[in-house]
Amino acid sequence: MTTKTVEALVVGAGIAGLYQLYKLREAGMQVHCVDAGSDIGGTWHWNCYPGARLDSPSYTYQYWFSDELLDQWRWSERFPTQPEIKRYLKFTADKFALHDQIQLNTRIVGADWDDSAGYWVVRSEAGEVWHAQYLVSCVGMLSAPKLPPFPGHEKFKGTIAHTARWPQGGVDLKGKKVGVVGTGATGIQVIQTIAAEVGELNVFQRTAQYAVKMDNYSLEGERGEYWRSQHENLKNNLPNTFGGFEWTLPEVDWARSLTVHERHELLESCWADGSLKMWVGTYPEVLTDAALNQEVSEFAREKIRARVNNPALEEKLIPTSYGFGTYRVPLENGYYEVFSRDNVNLVDVAETPIEAFSENGLIVGGKEYELDVLVLATGFDAGTGSLTQMNIRGRDGVSLTELWSKDITSTMGLQVHGFPNLFTIAGPLAPATAFCNMPTCLQQQVDWVSDAIFHLRDNGFKSIEPSQAKQDEWVSHHDEVANMTLLVHTNAWYNGANIEGKPRRLLSYIGGVGSYRDLCAQVAASGYQGFIKAA
Repeated sequence: MTTKTVEALVVGAGIAGLYQLYKLREAGMQVHCVDAGSDIGGTWHWNCYPGARLDSPSYTYQYWFSDELLDQWRWSERFPTQPEIKRYLKFTADKFALHDQIQLNTRIVGADWDDSAGYWVVRSEAGEVWHAQYLVSCVGMLSAPKLPPFPGHEKFKGTIAHTARWPQGGVDLKGKKVGVVGTGATGIQVIQTIAAEVGELNVFQRTAQYAVKMDNYSLEGERGEYWRSQHENLKNNLPNTFGGFEWTLPEVDWARSLTVHERHELLESCWADGSLKMWVGTYPEVLTDAALNQEVSEFAREKIRARVNNPALEEKLIPTSYGFGTYRVPLENGYYEVFSRDNVNLVDVAETPIEAFSENGLIVGGKEYELDVLVLATGFDAGTGSLTQMNIRGRDGVSLTELWSKDITSTMGLQVHGFPNLFTIAGPLAPATAFCNMPTCLQQQVDWVSDAIFHLRDNGFKSIEPSQAKQDEWVSHHDEVANMTLLVHTNAWYNGANIEGKPRRLLSYIGGVGSYRDLCAQVAASGYQGFIKAA
């Protein structure tokens, strides 16, 4: 067994991990990065399922630390596919010579804080050991797949593929009997992509979605040049917006200042934008005022109703049990039309749950649905799952897994009391856990973590962690903001409701990306007041 000593170990080679590696290396630190995947890319390596596509505009979904990188890379379209995003990340890693410090096919299975030595002892599945003063988790907030609870998968003679662990060589679906379990953002992308290819498609739906029609377009020519001319504005303004996108929320009281007609004009404009602007670009009251949320929900239902135009399907495909935006809002491109195809069947498993696998498929309500391939688009143990699977133990052997099995807490989503020098990019209780254009928030968090590490180095400190009081203060603030919204009343993965036994708490800070950034900056400007620094 070999033991290696580094100043910092970065876990994860996706958007955050690559930037974190770059930042620490450029500051002259001895840093190493490991990733469980066979290639870099994080989410965009693992999620290579049919139809995988970005739903943030590409001109906002990029790194801002290098003008040269911005000048050299050209996005092909507004919402590019998975292969293009992965090429972008590999282009970045190549350009800045990051590969030599990245070790792939390396899964971390344990990390223990040695208080007397002042470093983390980190172990891989293959038995390698690292001693690292700083442990930076960049494993992502949606990277621990949730497996369905129904039994008997070992009986099934066909192929089972989870969208988050899709075989890199693909799965042959042509002409086959295919089932898809799950109709969230991922399931929608798969369903609308494969419907014309497969012989028969059974869609097993538990929750109908308010999906917004995507407006994708080429970024070649004038449109591309326009957005390229906006790089400086985007770099400066994205971190100050509510969701990390190019739009800002209107600063007027929706209910009191606008007529119904004016509100609907705004909704029509946001819907026509064909982006997540319809979700996080109208008015904040949509997520806090039940009456206004109902108005927006009915607007979205009418849009879907016009697309479906089939009373029996409308009843199943149009949500009525929850309000618009209290679940993650997907974008779609031909999804609703899929259900008019003769080879597509919608199975309502909210009404009649899936019972079990059989040798030939799935049993629902005593009926067997024969399948050659079952696609699981069943989501994730969001925010905490990847961290809890790493078996991290802090001071006095306290287990992060056990801690979060009782109550999910953190300080700004970046550190946890009792775990010195552990930094959790996209950890729970930060906007990056769900309510942010990811690169906007991930880069801000990496910058904050890097600055904290540099502060310790430059001032002769060895470790940093939040005090219990500081953590309690953040959790209290987080909950106060969350409880003002309608999201806490919806049983969604946002609250951990998709994982049996997971403590209930809104996993993402919903006070806005700009506000969060300001709060983080205030902590740094105060010299990390409320944090315990050991010399």
